[in-house]
Amino acid sequence: MISFNLGKKLIFLVLIVSVIVLSITGFLSFNYADQILKERAGDQLLGESTVRGDTLRLLFESRIEQNNILASDPMIQLLISQMNDVPENEFKEIKEINRRDFLIQIQAFQELIGFSIGFEDVKIIGNNGKVFFSLVGNSDEDFTENPFFQRGLKESFIKFEPTESGKKMVVVSPVYTNDSKKGDEPIGVIISRMRTAAIDNVFQNRSGLGETGESYIVSDKFLMLSESRFYDDAVFNQKVDTLGVQKCFNEGEDYLGFYKDYRNITTYGSSYCADDLGIVLVVEIDKSEVEKPINILQERIFQTGIIITIIMGVIAFVISKSISKPLIKLKIAANKISSGNFDVRTNIKTGDEIEELSNAFDSMAQKLQESLIEIKQKEEVIRQLEGNMLLKFSQHEQNDCVGVIDMSDSTRISSKLSDQDITKLYEIFLNFMAKIIQEHNGQVVKNIGDALMFRFSKINIKDDAILKNILECCLSMIEAHGRLQVQLTAANLPKLDYKISLTYGSVKVAESTTSHISDIFGPTVNRCFKINSLCPKNSLVIGENMYKMVKKLTGYEFMELCVIELKQKYDYNVFEVRRAGLDGFGRK
Repeated sequence: MISFNLGKKLIFLVLIVSVIVLSITGFLSFNYADQILKERAGDQLLGESTVRGDTLRLLFESRIEQNNILASDPMIQLLISQMNDVPENEFKEIKEINRRDFLIQIQAFQELIGFSIGFEDVKIIGNNGKVFFSLVGNSDEDFTENPFFQRGLKESFIKFEPTESGKKMVVVSPVYTNDSKKGDEPIGVIISRMRTAAIDNVFQNRSGLGETGESYIVSDKFLMLSESRFYDDAVFNQKVDTLGVQKCFNEGEDYLGFYKDYRNITTYGSSYCADDLGIVLVVEIDKSEVEKPINILQERIFQTGIIITIIMGVIAFVISKSISKPLIKLKIAANKISSGNFDVRTNIKTGDEIEELSNAFDSMAQKLQESLIEIKQKEEVIRQLEGNMLLKFSQHEQNDCVGVIDMSDSTRISSKLSDQDITKLYEIFLNFMAKIIQEHNGQVVKNIGDALMFRFSKINIKDDAILKNILECCLSMIEAHGRLQVQLTAANLPKLDYKISLTYGSVKVAESTTSHISDIFGPTVNRCFKINSLCPKNSLVIGENMYKMVKKLTGYEFMELCVIELKQKYDYNVFEVRRAGLDGFGRK
């Protein structure tokens, strides 16, 4: 068995306290730093997604607005209106004639807004789906079933379409007549295809995103619409079904938090939801990069803790030596006294509590030495006194009111319960009834199995208040049947019934000199147990002696039980007691 002296215990205590304090401090510092760093990373990602998202929205809205400017050009509106009415046999000829006029208006539009928007193609389509003008050659394509055309008859919007070199932005706007009113049908649709360099610049700028951060946009088809930092050919090929994307297209909400990205790597991401434009912008950075400074901090806290613990251990060692040396001297002196040498003295001078302990020890040794002779002289006397300390009982007789409360069918109930549940059942039942007895100034004598014996000692049988209190005690136990069942049900125990009997007469009292609890026995006690077996469930029965004393009391009904055996053998009658006009449970 390993033993520790005081010095080792002190060192161990200091080390334990140091480790606990450092652990708590380190834990709190780490958690606080973790929270602060993640909040800062979240604020940075949220800021990046908001700025880039607002920039993207502005670009989208400006492209739609620019396309709407072209769609509201009076000359273009006039040309479309005229061509909508051209017969089929003249359509190609008129289309060729009007091409120059369309081209002039397109060029004027480009000069007006500048060439930076990257127009590559413009198609002007009538409401019949025929192409009236195409910037890139002549087109005889029928757009009647084209989804861009069909949606363009209802609203302006932006979509992306894949190309061999990546993607193109498609801007679609309906064309109305100059004098159109709300609710009028459009006369045509303008579908413009533009380069996406300005949009791509928003995502190619990775400043503030560290080594693993990236930003990209995702369509409502859950496909990536911008280049990935990690995968080639991701545009229109990489599916992105992450939490931030789902939040946008399913609930119309932005999202900030940790989740698995399209690479199945845990990232910290922020989304900018623009579901009205059919896209969501996502800014992400790997979780490992976010937590890198946290891990560095954790390592430094751990290293610092080790250094501090070593220093505290050295200090504890020095202090323990200064404390343990005088205590060892005390220990040696105590061992000498235990061997019978009372002449030893420590005389320690440290100027602290150890010196006071030394003085007390020396004083104790002196007094022990002086008392040794006196102790030996009295040893025989003490031995004789100890030999006479035997249990003694005194016995006398007195008149008491004796009561017994006993469970009904306890054998049947106990057979279905475990030993633990039986103990719990008895405990609840006996304690519940004992409390009621004590409330009425009765005395619990003892419990015998599932029965509880109690008494009202040396009562004045001429005092009606005392007699009424005894009856009230027993009837209160009957009327408490419902409250007892609630406690048993709460403990998952079965319901039970019980019987109460009450007698009056002479009892023998055995009092112990070593205990304040007295026992009683005699014919009155035996009779009380006897009539209890004749009692109906949840009722009170009293013996003939008790009946003669209480029959004068008002508010109670006394019904004689016809028990032939008792009458013939003992000439003794038994009476059931109830409240006047009520049943055994106190109900009318």
